[in-house]
Amino acid sequence: MEGLVAIDRLGAIIPKTITAAPRRGNAPWRTIETAAGMLNSIGLDNDGIDAFLEHHLPYLAQFTAPTIVSIAGKTHDEFVTMARRLNGVEGVAGLELNISCPNVSGGVDFGTDPALCGRVVRDVVAACELPVLAKLTPNVTDLVAIAQSAAEAGADAVTLINTVLAMAVDWRRQRPLLGNVVGGLSGPAIKPIALRAVYQVSQAVSIPVVGIGGIATVDDVLEFAVAGATAIQVGTANFFDPTCSIKILDALPAALSAAGIEQFSNLVGTLQTN
Repeated sequence: MEGLVAIDRLGAIIPKTITAAPRRGNAPWRTIETAAGMLNSIGLDNDGIDAFLEHHLPYLAQFTAPTIVSIAGKTHDEFVTMARRLNGVEGVAGLELNISCPNVSGGVDFGTDPALCGRVVRDVVAACELPVLAKLTPNVTDLVAIAQSAAEAGADAVTLINTVLAMAVDWRRQRPLLGNVVGGLSGPAIKPIALRAVYQVSQAVSIPVVGIGGIATVDDVLEFAVAGATAIQVGTANFFDPTCSIKILDALPAALSAAGIEQFSNLVGTLQTN
């Protein structure tokens, strides 16, 4: 995207999640386009933390936009060890704990149990001095309880939401289209779910909430702000419009001005429900 996007204008860059050891990921197919979004079952395919530090971070560090590193561990101790390893590394501005990936065995458990979530967040916070964001899954009965546990454990922010567990089938062959059978749904289809999650969680925690899920326009951004998001992330939209983030940044001042709002923060959490 470097040739299409002024990277340094972005608030931050969050690369694909890394793990302690290299992962081959799931069998194909790994991505499926849907009517209103995308299904993915990548399975955290990555080169591992050693390759990230040696090859990928130096490239990312050339930009003035901060890099927030997304990490995932198979075990509690892997999260803590990776956080300790990244602490103090030049070019790493923060950590996002991917405790919510829906298509990797072992990872999602930390994001579905308040006690496990709280414990891993607490120990990661103790192991490093970096800001820590907990990325949570919507595939739970009580997302607010999970978010409260992350906040009480010392998370600096929570990111809502990761993808929604879903699937696609080929009825003629009676086969799933994804190699892993199920995967995560992202894009416009999940925006209403994400808005609901941001609103409910922002009412229950005092730490910032980062909104993600189907964001593609400046209106999407402002809707998330009103619902309670202090910041937002753009994911799937980058695939069909790599310049999406820059378009949002360009449109934001005029949109706020037209509504008589002096600054973005004045809009955060202003939803009126009575």
